[in-house]
Amino acid sequence: MYVVRPVEIADIAALEALAAVTMPGVHTLPKTREKIAASVERSIASFAAHVDIPSEESYLFVLESLLDKSIAGTAAIFASAGSNGTYFSFRNDVIQQVSRDLNISHSVHALTLCSELTAYSQLSGFYVRNMEQAGLEAALLSRARLLFAVLAPHRFGDRFFVPLAGITDANGQSPFWDALGRKFFQMDFLDAEKVIGGARNRTLIVELMPHYPVYVPLLPGDAQAAMGQIHPSGELAFNLLTEEGFEADDYIDIFDGGPILQAHKHALRSFTGSLTRRVVAGVTPSRTGLKVHYAVASGAERNFRAVTFTCDALEAQDTVGLPPELLEALAVAEGDSVICVRI
Repeated sequence: MYVVRPVEIADIAALEALAAVTMPGVHTLPKTREKIAASVERSIASFAAHVDIPSEESYLFVLESLLDKSIAGTAAIFASAGSNGTYFSFRNDVIQQVSRDLNISHSVHALTLCSELTAYSQLSGFYVRNMEQAGLEAALLSRARLLFAVLAPHRFGDRFFVPLAGITDANGQSPFWDALGRKFFQMDFLDAEKVIGGARNRTLIVELMPHYPVYVPLLPGDAQAAMGQIHPSGELAFNLLTEEGFEADDYIDIFDGGPILQAHKHALRSFTGSLTRRVVAGVTPSRTGLKVHYAVASGAERNFRAVTFTCDALEAQDTVGLPPELLEALAVAEGDSVICVRI
């Protein structure tokens, strides 16, 4: 059994151990202890801050085992992707070209450098230990960030996006980067990622990347094939996000061509399907025998907690009966309110 909670200073060593694992699908988890500590401190300050308008806040969550208190995963959400500069991506466009003299018209797929995601809130840094065997805890970790946004909507924008790592070869090189970005940055993909630190809002991007549409048919076949495709390590995250309501048609990453999923909050299940229920101490006996898995979240700000719970469908009930261990994990008592959403 697991709980998702805000990161704490005491988690730094555990995060350092997680970061030591090769994670091609996670651009945003720092690799050094100093950067991890800075990320944790920034998150703690963000949870403590009084927020009127989303800005530079970043919120880092950990997946903690209730059995042995070990840290089994991380996930983050940034209040505003462009708080430290414009967030750049490639937009998939279709350009219509017509020659009246030749009586020819056709459509061309093009990539246009854009900054349309700048004001969105960004989900990132999703990683679960032993991801191949992950169960409900992975869905809990992915969804908990959005449940926090449901409880504290003033901290986030109305739209969210998630960049996922694109295709790379056995040496970590990207065919999309080799065909496009390398021509302008004059460096390998991994070197470019190190320089930019996984960020997509650095000034050097707009200084070096092409400002005019890139005609996709002019790119090599392997680069075209990599566009919008996810790295195998990102398949779990992709499946969880698309089940949530995210879509992946409009934008791709400017470095590796990986998909960028985006959605308005009213298209996301965590916002549209969450139920507020009053807590009752003790598990309510099943009436139907048909069990439903829920993510259950409580608190806001620094006291946020989220767990999984299996019970009868809550749509026709006003209360949810929770066992003592979950009451403790959520830091709630009988009569308090929690939000519940199916997972």
